[in-house]
Amino acid sequence: MVDQEYDVIVVGAGHAGSEAAAAAANMGAKTLLVTMNLQNIAQMSCNPAMGGIAKGQIVREIDALGGYSGIVSDKTAIQFKMLNKSKGPAMWSPRVQSDRMRFAETWRMLLEGTQNLHFYQDMVAGIVIENGKIRGVKTAMGLVFRAKSVILTNGTFLNGLIHVGEKQFGGGRAGERASTGITEQLVDLGFDSGRMKTGTPPRVDGRSLDFSKMIEQPGDTHPQKFSFSDQTQTLKNQRSCHMSYTSLEVHDLLREGFDRSPMFNGSIESIGPRYCPSIEDKINRFADKDRHQLFVEPEGWDTVEYYINGFSTSLPEEVQYKALRACAGFENVRFFRPGYAIEYDFFAPTQLRHTLETKLIDGLYFAGQINGTTGYEEAGAQGLMAGINAALKTQERDPFTLRRDEAYIGVLIDDLITKGTEEPYRMFTSRAEYRTLLRQDNADQRLTPKGFALGLAKEDRLIRMQEKYTKSDALIEFFKTTSVQPEDINPILEHRGSAIAPQGDKLYKFYSRPNIVMEDMRTLPMVDQVVRERELDDEVLEQAEIQIKYAGYIQKERNNADKLTRLEGVKIPEEFDYSKLKSLSYEAREKLTKIKPTTISQASRISGVSPNDISVLLVYMGR
Repeated sequence: MVDQEYDVIVVGAGHAGSEAAAAAANMGAKTLLVTMNLQNIAQMSCNPAMGGIAKGQIVREIDALGGYSGIVSDKTAIQFKMLNKSKGPAMWSPRVQSDRMRFAETWRMLLEGTQNLHFYQDMVAGIVIENGKIRGVKTAMGLVFRAKSVILTNGTFLNGLIHVGEKQFGGGRAGERASTGITEQLVDLGFDSGRMKTGTPPRVDGRSLDFSKMIEQPGDTHPQKFSFSDQTQTLKNQRSCHMSYTSLEVHDLLREGFDRSPMFNGSIESIGPRYCPSIEDKINRFADKDRHQLFVEPEGWDTVEYYINGFSTSLPEEVQYKALRACAGFENVRFFRPGYAIEYDFFAPTQLRHTLETKLIDGLYFAGQINGTTGYEEAGAQGLMAGINAALKTQERDPFTLRRDEAYIGVLIDDLITKGTEEPYRMFTSRAEYRTLLRQDNADQRLTPKGFALGLAKEDRLIRMQEKYTKSDALIEFFKTTSVQPEDINPILEHRGSAIAPQGDKLYKFYSRPNIVMEDMRTLPMVDQVVRERELDDEVLEQAEIQIKYAGYIQKERNNADKLTRLEGVKIPEEFDYSKLKSLSYEAREKLTKIKPTTISQASRISGVSPNDISVLLVYMGR
């Protein structure tokens, strides 16, 4: 083989691997992407959707940094929804239904069009290490590819075991074989591994469904998009999803198969995602509920295949079939394939640094489900960060990390390496203590300058972002400096059921009322004139409204975040000996020695480390 020396090798081409390979190559690193099947790059193994609560924020952050998930999602979307619009903007979360086949195809075309990126199809059976440093990978065919950095993004393939009722067979996904050899080698090298499980529902033939018995779930009337770039457009047409329900009859039919369920008969001992339970788990844990929602999601523009979100199961196929036929609209359902559960190996993420480099092996990175996470978005974010840092390492540049007040990606990685996880980790808005700062709408402002400095986000993106916020800041200033008289503003206030103004005041004061929206303000000629003359688009108007209405909350959270940043500045030497600090509790010494936090702030978030222990550390550090 020729040309076998690389800067970065990425193992696995799922969402983590695809983002990792793209990032490393786009930063100038000679990169090799090795996967077992080049036809399955960036497969949507589970639901055909991107984004959702907190996950949508992650996709926008990936996009702002210069990753591809947002662009691919926009180009292959069949429906767009902004979730949680009834709540404050910190909770708004974009989500798209995707065309599964076009999603994978678009990813592959983007990767094939990326300079510095090479491909090879084979199973990686092990890594090559010399003097404690990574030196490459060895494939099942016996080939050795050498590299300065290696990123493992093996997903559910490491010793994957698929369960359907009493049936078990090896596999990383339906119809694809498992990956073997890597876990055993890593364990021999001293890594701690464990087993996790996840599941997926049946796929069915839409021609066999009666949608008239279901509730239609259309997309947004005015859809937005994920990417901040001008490479993508908003949807002109959309496909609807539909909603049905289970019933007590369905639950009874499912219970008939519980004695044959790997969930309950001991076949599966590993832990699954608590926040995305199987249907059998739902009716077992929530026995008081007489029904559960089922979302019937099309797999693409043209296909008749549908995904039954909410019916994830590993029960025997005939039990799945019988129970699903008892749901409204499914009376004549035909299966494309049954649901199944899959067990796979993962490695405790506390064995990683913030860069996602392993502490044990120099130059070896883990990203995605190998770290105990679940979800395309969480995987893509880790892949992006691992790809960035692997490239930076080969270029002898400083590593790149994100703090908890800078991005949901920062929260995700800090949670993993500081707290670890006992179950498949899923991102939620509640995990981010600074979620008012980490909104989906301002991901470009937070992260595009960082992506540009890395060489990922192009200059046109930076200019576009700067223009957007210059315009919104100018509009806010207009509201702060322009007065309005009672006779002009009171009709608007009365229409919205808001207290009328006894005297004139600045536009800013009236607009900051929670029930007054831009549509109301534009009924004032002076406001409408400014919007038209300055050619302000919806993004600018939305940004100005959020900044005006939530100014107090945003400032309060910024002050709290600044306090955290001060503790982030107190560094702890990597080889610090905690055993010499006798004032620390025994549990704190044990946890700090194992996790090796890099800052006092990170140490304070470790379970078992008390405020008193932090005080001891601060005294020792001279603070």
